[in-house]
Amino acid sequence: MKFRRTFLAAAVAAVGLTTALTSAFATEATKWPTRPVQVFVPAGAGGDTDFNARQMARYFEKVTGKPMVVTNVNGGGGTIGMAQVRDAKPDGNTILFAHTGIMIATEVSGLTDSSYDSFDISCIPAVDKGTVLVSGKASGLKSVADVVAKAKASPGKVIYGTEMGNFSHLQGLIFAKKTGIDLKFVDSGTVSDKIPALLGGRMDFSSISYGSVQDYGKTGDMNMIAQYSGVANPLIPGVKTFKEQGVSFDMDKPYIFAFPKGTDPAIVQKMAEIAKKITEMPEYAKALQDGFKQPVSFYDTNAAKVLLQQTRTEYMQYKDLLRQKK
Repeated sequence: MKFRRTFLAAAVAAVGLTTALTSAFATEATKWPTRPVQVFVPAGAGGDTDFNARQMARYFEKVTGKPMVVTNVNGGGGTIGMAQVRDAKPDGNTILFAHTGIMIATEVSGLTDSSYDSFDISCIPAVDKGTVLVSGKASGLKSVADVVAKAKASPGKVIYGTEMGNFSHLQGLIFAKKTGIDLKFVDSGTVSDKIPALLGGRMDFSSISYGSVQDYGKTGDMNMIAQYSGVANPLIPGVKTFKEQGVSFDMDKPYIFAFPKGTDPAIVQKMAEIAKKITEMPEYAKALQDGFKQPVSFYDTNAAKVLLQQTRTEYMQYKDLLRQKK
């Protein structure tokens, strides 16, 4: 009996110690960040992903007092930058800022075996609701009907520029399938490569965030064919959605904060809380509106995981088509 009492007392003490240690670790994690954190952006400088990451970094420092250093890692359709974070030490000081094209479409296309569940997802701090189907002036394409008519008149001849195996590639494939047209897909590189190709008439149209091409729309050098949002983004008036032009198609692009697998859950949660605070700042909302005509959006950890799972399921329907066209 004495042994049982001693054993029980020891067990209770052990549980108490474990609880105390867990509490201590959680308390320590809530002090995060204690030094500058590095955010890897698997995209080039100047585009929509880089813009959103830098806006978050700018206000992250205002909220926490610690710098968020943005590092662009281009190449491999974003898979190189994604791998650097996936394989990093899970200490909370290395973070991924990517979108569903990088974290899901590359898996669907076979460019990588990793997906969003290879990471600890913190939140979706922003959603690009300003991606447009845009054409160069020389193409003469001004509406969805124009594209469909030209493509049906010349099957396989109308050129859609994209990064093969990535998000905009999937956008073009789904659009073509829904409208029953045959397009010529060419690997035109990133946004900085697409723009001169459109202006020079080397390709007919592509999918690009409105903020990157809005000035060319004003000068008439490019035509905004359609916006991908299911509900028209009021910040880009005059550009009809696909649905408004008779095609049941919408495809937003959520951005994601993610950590290496095994990161302290308290840190992952803290990042979500910081991001939410940022999205509630009027100056942040104005920066998004002025820069990329983007409304504020936010999904907490659980909501983000649900959305990502739904997105992955939807994209997987096009796996064979995407891999066939690579």
